[in-house]
Parts: sequence; C-alpha cells; structure tokens
Amino acid sequence: MRFSVLASGSTGNSIYIETEEHAFLVDAGLSAKRMEQQLENIGRSMTKVDGIFVTHEHSDHIKGIGVLARRYKVPIYANEKTWLAMNGLVGEIPTEQRFHFNMEANMSFGSLDIQSFAVSHDAADPMFYVFHQNDRKLSIITDTGYVSDRMKGYIQGSDAFVFESNHDVSMLQMGRYPWSVKRRILSDLGHVSNEDAAVAMSEVVAQKETRIYLSHLSKDNNMKDLARMSVSQTLEACGIRPGEFVHLHDTDADKPTELVPV
Repeated sequence: MRFSVLASGSTGNSIYIETEEHAFLVDAGLSAKRMEQQLENIGRSMTKVDGIFVTHEHSDHIKGIGVLARRYKVPIYANEKTWLAMNGLVGEIPTEQRFHFNMEANMSFGSLDIQSFAVSHDAADPMFYVFHQNDRKLSIITDTGYVSDRMKGYIQGSDAFVFESNHDVSMLQMGRYPWSVKRRILSDLGHVSNEDAAVAMSEVVAQKETRIYLSHLSKDNNMKDLARMSVSQTLEACGIRPGEFVHLHDTDADKPTELVPV
C-alpha cells in the first residue's frame, strides 16, 4: 500500500491510496482539473482510480467529485446522510456510481480492507477511514473537534497517520475571524488545535516506525513550522521524541506529498 496527500488545507483536501490491485481517493476537494494535475504530479492518472471515498459534504472535500464521477465513470462511496447533504452540490451522479458506505462499517477490495468511523464535525454525518493491507495500517482523520476514545480505538497503532493539526489557538483568538467563526472552530464540532492533536497522537502511536502527516492546516491561523514545533514539543512532553520512531511530515494545499509505502 502506498499513499500521497494530494492536497490538504482550507482550500481543498484529497488523499490518494493504491495497492497493486486498486487505487482510490479519499475526497476530491479541488476542481477536476487540479485533481488531474495533482495526480499527474505523482505519476498517476484518474483513469486508474477505482473509487472515491467521501468523508463529508463540505466544499473543500467534494468540489471535484461531480465532474470526476461523470468524466471517468468512477464509483463514489458515502454514507446515506452525506449523500443527501451532497444533493445539489455535486450535480447529477448516475445511480450505478452511487454506493453507500455506512458509518462504522467495513469494505474489502482485494487485499485492501477499509473501515469507516465517526468523527465530531459540523457536517451531516462526517466519517473518516482506516486502510489495512496485510499488517500495514493507514489512518486518516482531518476534520474533527476532538479525538474521542472511540476514534483512538480505530486509529491506534497505525504505521502512518494523516492527522489534523488545524490551528494555533493564540493565532486563532487574535486573528481576523468573527467570533462566531472562532467559536465554531474551537468547539467540539470544529477542528483540533496543534496541541490537542499532538496529545491525541501521543495516545495512539505504537513503539514502531510511524509517519505522521500534519494536515488541514488553517491558512490564516497556523503555519507549517509552528505546527511542527508545537506538535513536537507536546509529543516530547508526553514522552515521545520526534525523530526516534515517530516522524513528522508537512502537507500542502498546492503540492502533493511524495508517493510512499505505508
């Protein structure tokens, strides 16, 4: 299993996962043209994608889904409430391409097993995914106001994480956003801060080589260096020294990460 974070941030999110048998996307929050370009940047093509798994209906996660579905006849997987919420947002998607992936369910595609799990976010029925192949595990969790024990149970011991590190609390509090937006981001239905994300990370990493991709950074309320420093310091305070067996990686809104094995 290999993966690349094609884009991550407030302007669009998408992750590419492949095995020898299949290739999938989690979300397609960029325009169809940009999705095609990002895949080309890692040497891949939409023509080889076997499906798109949707996490929730916010535009930065579904912007390109409708056009990609119609252009490439690719199956789209989402839970029932998310499908209802996407009506009118993604255009017409043929019935034969609409698949239901229920909350906290499992699907298998050859050697790849996929679990869905609930998160806490202000969407109809948001959920993220864990990908298993043989003894390797990739967990994706990028839009949640907090990380519950139940969520931790799903992602525990992964070999790679795409983990939300959305904002620096001080930057958010002092920033230009209206208080209503700040309150939403800081709520249990918003996004996790650098420090809260790191505390959750410290409770789910195992004593093995682990890569953590810091994702969904706010353009206005975070910076890559700040997120990495804050997460590193908090992990160290929790007894985990980044660089020993836990390795932190940046993600970008415009540039995909290297396609790497899990």
